[in-house]
Amino acid sequence: MLFGTLFSQGVIKGKVIDANTREGLPFVSVIVLNTQIGATTDERGEFIISNTPLGYLKLQASFIGYETVITEDYLTTKDKIPFVSISLKETSQKLDEVVIANPLFKKSMQSPLSLQSLGIAEIEKNPGGNRDVLKVIQSLPGVASNPGFRNDIIIRGGATSENAFYLDGIEIPVINHFQTQGATGGPVGIINADLIRKVDFYTSAFPSNRGNALSSVISFTQKTGNPNSLNTRVTLGTSDAGITLDGPLTSSTTFMASFRQSYLQLLFKLIKLPFLPTYNDFQVNVKSTFSDNSQLSIIMVGAIDNFKLNESVNDGVVDEETIKRNRYILSNIPVQEQWNYTIGANYKIFGDGSNQQFILSRSAWNNDAIKYFNNTGQVNDLLLKYASTEVENKFRYENNRIVSGFDINFGAGLQQATYTNNTYNKTANSQGGIVQDFSSELSIGKYALFGQVSKKYLDERMGVSFGFRMDGNTYNSQMKNLFNQFSPRVAVSYALTNKWSLNTSLGRYYQLPSYTSLGYRDIANTLVNQEQLTYIQADHFVSGIEFKPDASTKITLEGFYKKYGSYPFSVRNQISLANLGDDFGVIGSEEVTSTSKGNAYGFEVFAQKKSTSGLYGIFSYTFVRSEFQDQQNNYVPSNWDNKHLLTLTAGKKFNKDWELGTKFRLVGGKPYTPYDLNASSLISNYDLTNRGILDYSRLNTERFDTYTQLDVRIDKTWYWKRFSLNFYIDVQNVLASKTTTQSFLLPSLDANGNKLTDPNDANRYLLEDIENSSGNVLPGFGFIVDF
Repeated sequence: MLFGTLFSQGVIKGKVIDANTREGLPFVSVIVLNTQIGATTDERGEFIISNTPLGYLKLQASFIGYETVITEDYLTTKDKIPFVSISLKETSQKLDEVVIANPLFKKSMQSPLSLQSLGIAEIEKNPGGNRDVLKVIQSLPGVASNPGFRNDIIIRGGATSENAFYLDGIEIPVINHFQTQGATGGPVGIINADLIRKVDFYTSAFPSNRGNALSSVISFTQKTGNPNSLNTRVTLGTSDAGITLDGPLTSSTTFMASFRQSYLQLLFKLIKLPFLPTYNDFQVNVKSTFSDNSQLSIIMVGAIDNFKLNESVNDGVVDEETIKRNRYILSNIPVQEQWNYTIGANYKIFGDGSNQQFILSRSAWNNDAIKYFNNTGQVNDLLLKYASTEVENKFRYENNRIVSGFDINFGAGLQQATYTNNTYNKTANSQGGIVQDFSSELSIGKYALFGQVSKKYLDERMGVSFGFRMDGNTYNSQMKNLFNQFSPRVAVSYALTNKWSLNTSLGRYYQLPSYTSLGYRDIANTLVNQEQLTYIQADHFVSGIEFKPDASTKITLEGFYKKYGSYPFSVRNQISLANLGDDFGVIGSEEVTSTSKGNAYGFEVFAQKKSTSGLYGIFSYTFVRSEFQDQQNNYVPSNWDNKHLLTLTAGKKFNKDWELGTKFRLVGGKPYTPYDLNASSLISNYDLTNRGILDYSRLNTERFDTYTQLDVRIDKTWYWKRFSLNFYIDVQNVLASKTTTQSFLLPSLDANGNKLTDPNDANRYLLEDIENSSGNVLPGFGFIVDF
């Protein structure tokens, strides 16, 4: 029996409908999962369950002739009454059978493997996750993470630019605060977990209606506002505070809205860090039911980010190593401002055995940065002035239908994109100083066709799915032709027994190079890359075996191989852009050629126990190798060649609503490129870069040490009549494990603070190597109030 039943005082309302006709289903049995507490739907398909446990609950709905469904998590308190809408599909099996076809672990014919799902309870209580969905995903197989505070998503040896994100079916180009332009990583996600119902995470076998991704597709499904009453949630954490409201607007329309504001600037100034970030974000969804057969969803999500320098950070500091590190960071980091938003609408029409979707959206992203030598603010000392915008207007049509047992999805997409860039940038590489000074504006149209057909055979033991996708755009003649980007995919699943199954998929996927590369111009205003860029290609081969010993446990073993082609290759630095993207700044704004090739391969072992009796856990181990060509076309380890990825996550719910969670991560040391000391020490170079210059002729010939981290989280929840309170303590790196990344190179100073030159060469600085390591315990706490 579900833990906490003795203290049952909650209520759940809802409705069960036929997935095809959208009509209410009477006499359906609905129970709280793993309890005997439940109800039967009335003639309208509605139900009320009283005296439920408090906290996050799942419901199970079953009816003869229909597939049994287990819902996602819903929060129940003494005052908050969730409304749960459940759709049941008719089963093709005998009418006197009840088949659980949608259990705790969901599986589709289109993506029978390389797919994981997370519910809101798993996201909220993840140790070290800070309620950031992208950090929680780092617990899953195939996902590498970097030491530090960034939440870059590195999937099966692929770069951070190879991921696509969807919110209620609408693509979200910017997913992080202070996001790296040309990639997808950043320090903090902009998606508020308070509005998320579940997350589906694909590392291969992508559905054909999801394009422009090479390594992962991450799909967020939002909650629906309560149709009966207004609810409020207030959160206060270590880094930000927020408020979320949800409830009815009319009898047929609900809303959810959240706003968060960080106070990191005050915190970082207090603990004397050299940078002071501030971010704000908002998220809104409105859902309206016009009739039983038509629905409209509107979403809005956006952020405003500001990044300043704490130039007084060394005041009162006596530790020399700390002073040097702060000096290095102050000399490198620009003052940065970003803002972004996505607004979209998804209109659904339901018919007999089919539904259609019309999806319209607009996204905009503005990225500004400025940097002066020694932060003087003087025009003559300007090193970087950057201003860029990316705007996308999108339309997608999808038609889903079932015909004679065939599950069919097909559709088309249109996009119009505008990119602008004004850049003045002084930098250097091993060949000397470089000045970029250009303005660019680019407008391109994009178009796509896609389709997927799936069917079950052999008494539904075998599922087969075939899909295709074709993408094109107006950038150049190569990419105009849809057939040049024809991407077929096939997935097959075979159930050996009720517990064992074999799964495999093959697919070719394409991704458009970043706007920073497409829109790069030289001083003569020429689109330098227009004639030589093509779509990036990745061929996936994945196969695995799955074992489900019981309804709450899953164990999988998967092998994967990814073959990359036409990856952008930097003409200036002679490296593949596949090695870049895990740092702040801009990736790809330079001359590139679509000539780089690469491979990523390995295997994953994954075991998960879903919470049924208060105990839950995840074990994930991945062995991965990632290689890309260097300037001699030799395959060398890429920046994402971590080899070993191990994660153990476990939790336990105790009496009186206490909960303990732990997460242990082991990440193999990734390769890195050593400095070119000869080029770095030149005054003419260092005064432009304020950092060491990497020697790409020795690309990734060194490797960092393996790093480990243990995070612990303790939750206590109180349920009162009018509100509930969740207090948590979340401590990251409990064991104070030390991690080391690329060291700092900076000039030595004399007693007066002047930079020392080489006594044997007045054109060079005397440089010293400063260790860049961390190993602090990071305690945090927070409050979540629901009323």
